[in-house]
Amino acid sequence: MGQNAAVRDITVFSGSAHPELAAEICAHLETPLEPCQIRRFANDCLEVQLQANCRERDVFLIQPLVPPVQEHLMELLLMLDAARGASAARITVVMAHYAYARSDKKEAPRISIGARLVADLLERAGAGRVLTMTLHSPQVHGFFGVPVDHLHALRELAEHFGKGNLDRTVVVSPDLGNAKEAAAFARMLDLPVAVAAKQRFDDDVVHISAIIGDVEDRNVIVLDDEIAKGSTLIELLPRLRERGARSVRVACTHGLFSGDALARLAAQPDVLEIVCTNTVPLPAAKRVPKLTVLSIAPALAEAMRRIHNGESVSALFQA
Repeated sequence: MGQNAAVRDITVFSGSAHPELAAEICAHLETPLEPCQIRRFANDCLEVQLQANCRERDVFLIQPLVPPVQEHLMELLLMLDAARGASAARITVVMAHYAYARSDKKEAPRISIGARLVADLLERAGAGRVLTMTLHSPQVHGFFGVPVDHLHALRELAEHFGKGNLDRTVVVSPDLGNAKEAAAFARMLDLPVAVAAKQRFDDDVVHISAIIGDVEDRNVIVLDDEIAKGSTLIELLPRLRERGARSVRVACTHGLFSGDALARLAAQPDVLEIVCTNTVPLPAAKRVPKLTVLSIAPALAEAMRRIHNGESVSALFQA
């Protein structure tokens, strides 16, 4: 397939975080994924070489911050430095998952705010724009001093669930912080919404004291922004059972599924399906029959095309 004239000035590179996603995005753009060489020296330092012309071109660097996060962050900073040194006209970071978005406030004395620091690092390294998806905290958008296009995957998730039987179904947000997104998702499917009242005491210690809304004799879709250890869902499931929920399906944008989280969730008999997107690479060995992975490559590719052509990105979310 020939290169699309509308994106002929785009140059796209990927780090090692998620090359499969980068390749899929480039297939939608009908533009090549240019080679990027990453070398590790004997002293454990990294070196990046972008192996295609960047001069006066619109450069996009695809690199979600996924485990090992620190390695991939350093790769991204070096890619930015290389593109800036190669006289790129503009450099856009395509960061489908921003892991440090969870570090957005001071919850105790002398605690670092990683989300703001990493935003500063990206900008200083050369990022002129950031394209990201489903930030854990919306205020993180404001930590960047460069334009940020913040996408969500609600439409892709709603299209998936809309293909099934939604009789007596309710959308449940696992905490108050995600209630706005859950309500928007529920409106897309014309469903009611309920919210769990959650307290987090540690990274994997949570307590759910109440569920606000009716889940009795209903099929539940639990919508969260990301699932890491799955602690919130494991705590939520007994509360849903106590209140008479029929079945549970789980939906999230970022399926991190650290450790045995995915296997633990899939082992719950009333969990019928687990749905995530491919913002985060998921090894085949971790996948289970109950898992469905949706692609957000078309949405990211369209956003990149619009950024390049100076068109509205927010129009992607208008009905």
